[in-house]
Amino acid sequence: MKKVLITGITGFVGSHLSEFLLKSNYQVFGTARPRSKTENIDHLRSKIKLFDADILDSHSIYEVVKTARPDYIFHLAAQSFVPTSWASPANTLETNLIGTVHLFEAVRKLEIKPRIQIACSSEEYGLVKPGEIPVRETNPLRPLSPYAVSKVAMDMLGYQYFQSYRMKIVRTRAFNHTGPRRGESFVCSNFARQIAEIEKGKREPVLRVGNLAAKRDFTDVRDIVRGYLLAVQKGKPGEVYNLCSGRAIKIEQVLKMLLDFSKAKVKVEKDPDRMRPSDLPVLEGDYSKFRKETGWKPKIAFEKTLKDLLDYWRERV
Repeated sequence: MKKVLITGITGFVGSHLSEFLLKSNYQVFGTARPRSKTENIDHLRSKIKLFDADILDSHSIYEVVKTARPDYIFHLAAQSFVPTSWASPANTLETNLIGTVHLFEAVRKLEIKPRIQIACSSEEYGLVKPGEIPVRETNPLRPLSPYAVSKVAMDMLGYQYFQSYRMKIVRTRAFNHTGPRRGESFVCSNFARQIAEIEKGKREPVLRVGNLAAKRDFTDVRDIVRGYLLAVQKGKPGEVYNLCSGRAIKIEQVLKMLLDFSKAKVKVEKDPDRMRPSDLPVLEGDYSKFRKETGWKPKIAFEKTLKDLLDYWRERV
């Protein structure tokens, strides 16, 4: 039984990855910050080994890696919400870059050879010009938020540790992904929660939105975590791979699809607080490189993703 370590295991993606790996017969270790919320993995607690360890505490990360001595590492711990990075740019950069340094240094000092997947982001591409769509891994990186800058730095750090120390690091740039357990701050989940609250009479029938004109490439989180496993199994160390659906959809259309699943009558209002200082008009990816090397492709229809997400919030509001 191979051993895997997931940093940030209690998060949205970490919980789905844990479920998938347990079903695939892996021994799962995970890190979570002390006192962090664990509801995403409460149903898995008896099946995993959970460590209290902050990615910014180099000693605690070293001790976790030393204890687990994993075959695979999935580095998901991060400050992952773009708007938060505008409010806390220094914290975002510290968590996403210095936290990654601590993980890499633990592996290097222990002289172990796990295959490591680091969760980079399509936000790194930033300003994508009309002639550059769909976005390939070779596209220039023009980050437009502190979060995106932090992910570019993390991405390049992974490449540097591969080149300098031959560490088996595979970089994945996932485009937008969603599904059950997605934090309510993220657009699809935020819409779904508002609709569920309106249905239950817990909110006035007004749905507040940000930029509906933006186009994004959405994939189901359950397809993404399947890709992460393939990345460490079949991906080439030192390489970077896009994970996406290959199809961009307007946020306005996402909202319409969610509303079509509901009988609630709502008024849609724009909220200035939901607008970003700079936003990407379109992000649409090309995952042909990853498909060629691993055989991966998305399997779950976006309509099912949104329906499952709405049902998730209906059970909780």
